[in-house]
Amino acid sequence: MRHSLLTVALAAAGAIAMPVLHAAELPTKAEVASGAEALLDDAWNPDGPGVVVLVARGDEILFQQAYGHANVDAGELMEVDDTFRIGSVTKQFASAGLLKLVEAGKVSLDDPLSKYLPDYPEGDGVTVRQLLNHTSGIKSYTDIPGYMVEGIKADLDTAQLVAVFKDQPVDFAPGEKWNYNNSGYVLVGAVIEAASGQPWHEYLEQALFEPLGLDHTGYGADPEVVATQVHGYTMDGDKTIPARPLSMTQPHAAGALVSNTADLLAWNRALHEGRVLADGSYQQMITPVGAAAESKYGFGIFNGTLRGAQALQHGGGIHGFVSQLLYLPDTDTTVAVIQNSDRPLGDLSPTSAAYHLAALAIGNPYPAAVPIEVDAATLAEAQGVYQVNDEHERILRVIDGKLTGQRTGGAVAELTPVAKDVYLYDDGFNRFELVRDAAGRITAMRFFPEGEGEGEIASLTDKPLPAARVELDVTPAMVARVSGEYVQGPATMRIFSEDGQMKAQLTGQPAFPIFAESDSAFFLKVVPAQLVFAPGEVAPKVTLHQGGNVIDFTRKAD
Repeated sequence: MRHSLLTVALAAAGAIAMPVLHAAELPTKAEVASGAEALLDDAWNPDGPGVVVLVARGDEILFQQAYGHANVDAGELMEVDDTFRIGSVTKQFASAGLLKLVEAGKVSLDDPLSKYLPDYPEGDGVTVRQLLNHTSGIKSYTDIPGYMVEGIKADLDTAQLVAVFKDQPVDFAPGEKWNYNNSGYVLVGAVIEAASGQPWHEYLEQALFEPLGLDHTGYGADPEVVATQVHGYTMDGDKTIPARPLSMTQPHAAGALVSNTADLLAWNRALHEGRVLADGSYQQMITPVGAAAESKYGFGIFNGTLRGAQALQHGGGIHGFVSQLLYLPDTDTTVAVIQNSDRPLGDLSPTSAAYHLAALAIGNPYPAAVPIEVDAATLAEAQGVYQVNDEHERILRVIDGKLTGQRTGGAVAELTPVAKDVYLYDDGFNRFELVRDAAGRITAMRFFPEGEGEGEIASLTDKPLPAARVELDVTPAMVARVSGEYVQGPATMRIFSEDGQMKAQLTGQPAFPIFAESDSAFFLKVVPAQLVFAPGEVAPKVTLHQGGNVIDFTRKAD
């Protein structure tokens, strides 16, 4: 989880109306630049990987700055026109490209997938629209256990990549639910190819990049494009290392594009000001419908609010890079933030930086959140199981004198009290307010996703708190029994002790602390997962339980 500055909770309980300013009332370029500098100058380590930030109103750039390094080993500083992998920001380009084929009469949003991929299993029941808005139910290939370790490294064409997931069990019936899905956008690319007769990225080059003058935007598997981009990085503990390898053929129309902040500004202005799509197509792109409505997802774009203003946005995360592209139509404001590390570089993630910068640009900055003292009795009173919906709960529990929150299937998050009955999550945006009846008893919480809107009510139930996990001391015998390397296909899990703390590290990932709850079972705090070691003087196997998945790793032979 990325940690952000505690600077965005509302200073008082309850929703606050946030008026949208007229152009004459908006902050000047100098005022935006001054606020941005104050926010960003100490946000990132200047000696590590870097970030490029752009804030614009219309075509006027209010603030643009580069931080850190494009190449850490060579000491090459980042520059504002550098190019990056943009990950899932690619999805809005792919969506717009497909909608242009709809406008040309070559595709219909209600066409079945089988029209374009006749051999796709149950393709008659999935529509193009469901691919675009993540309601197809098709298994996302990036969620297949172990695939992101080795499988992601192979160069695959479209048919070979579709074959990776087409026979996987579906997550739900088409249209029944919403679940973010990279396989759906691989299939968007496949539909583009079938309808246009071109590779998806060549079609986008012809239909979008060239007409719009996006000279720094292209396909991330093209060697000429790769040669223009900055180096990507990740972290191994506290050490910066090159990003994990992957073939850029595999992100496909879900995430394989490269761009820079200037091109993203040009793209935002063209797309949202009517120079890419007809109005009817554009409205479908930004309007969540059906099962996607609750998640506020259109086609490649989330449609939400920021400080009360409509916000159209999408982020991207891919090996070595994280990006965020945001547009506020009321003030024609664009914010683009891209970094060349897939791990946090400091107090601000690209998403949180983009939110803060956009709020500055519209003259409605997030107020500082000053933690307040709350006595133990008040914290204990808030504990309980709160019902979000039929499938999810939020559990509030006091751990080590701090109130924590955990949504079903999520990690435990420490909460910061910032006003009476108001608590802020460590991302710096999500918050909730406890709801009390006339007698002062807590009856519910009102949760504000990203601090926005009227909030979502979760009622306090009479369910008992689930038993808390109790950490046991780890003995030398336990360390000796479980330490070692365990394999599952191409993935290796290393269990080891470092400075007295047991840790687990999966291939290509950082090491995470693990905590004993019995002689054979350890749990993680950063994610809801458990490791169970098989009996034996030296454990022959460890089983990972996470998110409904049960994966066995066998001890590697010496």
